[in-house]
Amino acid sequence: MNSNHRKYTKIIKNEASRLGFLSCGISKAEFLEEEAPRLEKWLKNNMHGQMGYMENHFDKRLDPTKLVPGSKSVVSLLLNYFPKEQQRSDSYKISKYAYGTDYHFVIKDKLKQLLYFIQQEIGDVQGRAFVDSAPVLDKAWAARSGLGWMGKHSNLLTKQLGSFYFIAELIIDLELEYDNPITDHCGSCTACIDACPTKAIVEPYVVDGSKCISYFTIELKNEIPRDYSGSFDDWMFGCDVCQDVCPWNRFSKAHSEPLFNPKPELLQMSKKDWEEITEEVFQKIFQKSAVKRTGFQGLTRNINYLKD
Repeated sequence: MNSNHRKYTKIIKNEASRLGFLSCGISKAEFLEEEAPRLEKWLKNNMHGQMGYMENHFDKRLDPTKLVPGSKSVVSLLLNYFPKEQQRSDSYKISKYAYGTDYHFVIKDKLKQLLYFIQQEIGDVQGRAFVDSAPVLDKAWAARSGLGWMGKHSNLLTKQLGSFYFIAELIIDLELEYDNPITDHCGSCTACIDACPTKAIVEPYVVDGSKCISYFTIELKNEIPRDYSGSFDDWMFGCDVCQDVCPWNRFSKAHSEPLFNPKPELLQMSKKDWEEITEEVFQKIFQKSAVKRTGFQGLTRNINYLKD
């Protein structure tokens, strides 16, 4: 490892911190050998349900050099979204990550700034930014970069921070100093497995995506199967149960990103208000929100399912 690698790594991590990222870890861009058989098995067992896109670009998912030719390093970044205030207790619930402005916009902007900074400070560095929108195994890269370990609920976990954060990557053609993975601290705890309302965590570290409330309320375009009636625990968009019960999330601290703050109406609405929501109110509350992904029709379908 030459001194330039060390110097550039320090420059990049300092700028990531200045841009508001919780932490930054770096891995060598190479084939994810351990993940390959896991992903293959998960797909073979149809745990992706109707998320057909999960089957696409299998090679690119596992090898960043196929996704970004010439790439040398995967820079993984975490951005906190844990809210200061939460919805009232007599409300249908949405995942905390969707309270404010859609994270894709917020993080993409920060990543572009980071890449521009790298080019200004270091020189002709090429790369691409990824925010949960291309075939990149975010959690695997973040774990490999020492930013946390994969919990039994298959989310990334960190001792100091829990798991309420987004993961993003810059894949660049610059060699850097690489971080090492950290050890797993789940121990014998099974809180997430025991608490999952639809029993989607079929074994430690394996989530059957086709049984997950997030899948049903966001990804599934057809009617939600009646088999799960009464087990959605009032979640109308996404689900945070496995994270809420995790002991490590006692250490979650509120984010400081103004764009992630919810519209006041979101926190004030009761179940009755949600049941009577109009498209106009939906557009106002979720103007630039990730909830747009399911749309007004999808959200009202979910509310009716909870109400029945």
